[in-house]
Amino acid sequence: MAATRALTIPDVYERFVKGKKVPEADWDYKIIPENLTALKEKYNIKIENDSIIPEDKELINNLFQAGLEMLVTTGFYCQDLGRVMKVTEEEVWEGIKKTPTKLILGEGRDVARFYPRHGNSPVKPVIQGGPTGSPLSEDMFMKIMQSYAQEGVVDTLVNGVMTTIEGKPAKSKTPYEVRATMAELRATKEARIRAARPGLGV
Repeated sequence: MAATRALTIPDVYERFVKGKKVPEADWDYKIIPENLTALKEKYNIKIENDSIIPEDKELINNLFQAGLEMLVTTGFYCQDLGRVMKVTEEEVWEGIKKTPTKLILGEGRDVARFYPRHGNSPVKPVIQGGPTGSPLSEDMFMKIMQSYAQEGVVDTLVNGVMTTIEGKPAKSKTPYEVRATMAELRATKEARIRAARPGLGV
């Protein structure tokens, strides 16, 4: 019987808390490689070196089936808890069914609309610009973000991470981490204003 609803965040948390305890090294170097190798052989997956994106329909279907089985049999790993959460195939399909068919980021003339794209799609891809989590000095942060925002081809921004705040390391799990995050938000907003694209999605 199909799941009646997609998993919620509390559902996921409870499953992780009750999940099997697994050392991270076992997950990375034993469980994942062994399961991938077994499924590669089971579904006869062979990709030529010069084929970055497979176009053969049978291969595409086999890749999807292998990925689905990998998810169901292997599950998800939570580094913080060191535990594995399992899902059923029905829950995966329910999640796929509930997936939004579009996403809108930004506002006004800077709005970006994300739609599903398939092979050779006439819908142009959304271009996200930014240092994407890269460490940036606080004195260069806004300038770098502005340099991306002012490029007309960029549809949305992905910000970097300040390494310091007021000269002090933005160390995680300290008040400086929170202050740095707030400073990133302010600087990103100012960068968009200076680039004359205040509605650009982040």
